[in-house]
Amino acid sequence: MKPTLLAIALGLTCLTAPALAAPQEQAAAAAVPMQRIVDTAFMQEAGKRGAIIWDTRSAADYNKGHIPGAVNIGDIGKVLRNDNTEDYIELAKMEKLLGDGGIDPSKEIVVYGDKGNPFVYFGAVTIEYLNGKNAKVYHGGIDDWKAAGQALATEPTKLAAIPLKLTVNPNVTVDTQYVLKAEKRKGVQIVDVRTTGEYSGEDIRAIRGGHIPSAVNIPYEQNWADPDTPAKLAKKQVQTKDGLGLKPVEKIKELYAKLDPSKETIVYCQSGVRASETATVLKDLGFKKVKVYDSSWLGYGNTLDAPADNAQYFNVGALNGRLGAMQKRIETLEKQLAETTKVAAAK
Repeated sequence: MKPTLLAIALGLTCLTAPALAAPQEQAAAAAVPMQRIVDTAFMQEAGKRGAIIWDTRSAADYNKGHIPGAVNIGDIGKVLRNDNTEDYIELAKMEKLLGDGGIDPSKEIVVYGDKGNPFVYFGAVTIEYLNGKNAKVYHGGIDDWKAAGQALATEPTKLAAIPLKLTVNPNVTVDTQYVLKAEKRKGVQIVDVRTTGEYSGEDIRAIRGGHIPSAVNIPYEQNWADPDTPAKLAKKQVQTKDGLGLKPVEKIKELYAKLDPSKETIVYCQSGVRASETATVLKDLGFKKVKVYDSSWLGYGNTLDAPADNAQYFNVGALNGRLGAMQKRIETLEKQLAETTKVAAAK
């Protein structure tokens, strides 16, 4: 039985690179839908056969150590998104940025960053958005690469710049107007992958909080072996990022068991990044019509005539009050520090 790459990503089996597979295995693989989530063994073979390895981290992190042969164009969350809307930058700018980096969406591309970082999935979705057909995600990223004892490079890899004329695949992402129309159609399911606090409206990150009516809440962290790992790392309760690995494939199937793989599925979060991870996982589970709501709650929550459940509005007056109190506290501390410095200097 041919394993899925979700299983591979968890180390449940090993992958033979397509270039090395027997002819009958290649024929069988052609009949299987492309899988997107890969492991360290796949990454090693991808580099050998000349796939583009895209490191989506900041230039500073990249320069400290990266997978040999990997290219970097900066922190993907900053270079490919508008600071205010958090939507994609203009297509012409994307053509220039990716082209200068030698990142051709038409080629095989394996995207990585830190283990469990959803921006890596955002990178793969971006390639699909630009009509790429062969984008993979190395979920374990630089952490699994180092844990496996693989070598790191510090000298940057520079691919030859290429002229790009990109087009957009309308079946990968959707906008607010599409979502508003989709809500009224039968056969559409909406998945909110934000935290329970965001979903309930208690954690407000736009003009208002709440969620899209009919949306089911399955936080994207639930894909992980231990969703509490970030908090445990911060408290030094664990020493590794092992908990950020994906759950066993059967557990992931259980997580989404109430969803219908045959229905159109719209996935959203705050700005489309966390949604990219869940969307990719769903595609690997065999969901056929998965779309990422790019603007997500930042777009929907700020569209005041869009219907919302648990709607709670941002209290600007209360925020200004807290900011004013904080400023006074800072001024007091600065004054105390100046007086302390003056006394110390006098001694």
